[in-house]
Formats: sequence, C-alpha cells, structure tokens
Amino acid sequence: MTFKENCPDIRNSKVIDIYNELSQFGMKVDVYDPHADPIEVMHEYKIDLITELADNYSAIILAVSHTEFSKIDFESLKNSPETIIFDTKAFLDRNIVDCRL
Repeated sequence: MTFKENCPDIRNSKVIDIYNELSQFGMKVDVYDPHADPIEVMHEYKIDLITELADNYSAIILAVSHTEFSKIDFESLKNSPETIIFDTKAFLDRNIVDCRL
C-alpha cells in the first residue's frame, strides 16, 4: 500500500489502482502492508488493511518490496498449484514467481 519499500508513506501509491481494478472485476482483494498506517489507509482510500496473511489466495501480487516480504513463504499462501504470483518489483526469487515486470 505504501509508495515505496520500507517506508510508511501512502501518498501517490499506485497500489490503489491495482486494488480498484481488481475490485471492479468483482474480486475480493486483501491488502497487507506492515509499514502502512491502517487508520491513514482507511481515511485516504477506504481500505481495511489485513494484519495477517491467509493461506488460500488465487493470486498474489507483490507491489512493494518491503524487506519483511523476503521472509514470507509465498508457496504456503497459495490455494492451489494454479495460483499466480506476480512480482512487480523483481524482488522475489525468480523460481517462485509466474510473472514479473
């Protein structure tokens, strides 16, 4: 949700564009960001940040490369072998992602 890695600033974040686009297609979108202030995100974007990741995602998009994200076992978050992991920052190991920018 933040503008850049390891920073709490949510101004000018493009994550909201991804969120809105996916939501318009009727998808349930969880947003997890340990650096963003949940109150500020709710005030600015009307989004409730989640505080814990689930283990049943159909798609995972890494939009910000926070250091903490390198410790996440993304494979354990998938709900099936068909789950797509899209890494917009080329941050994750190439072997676990399906697409990257």
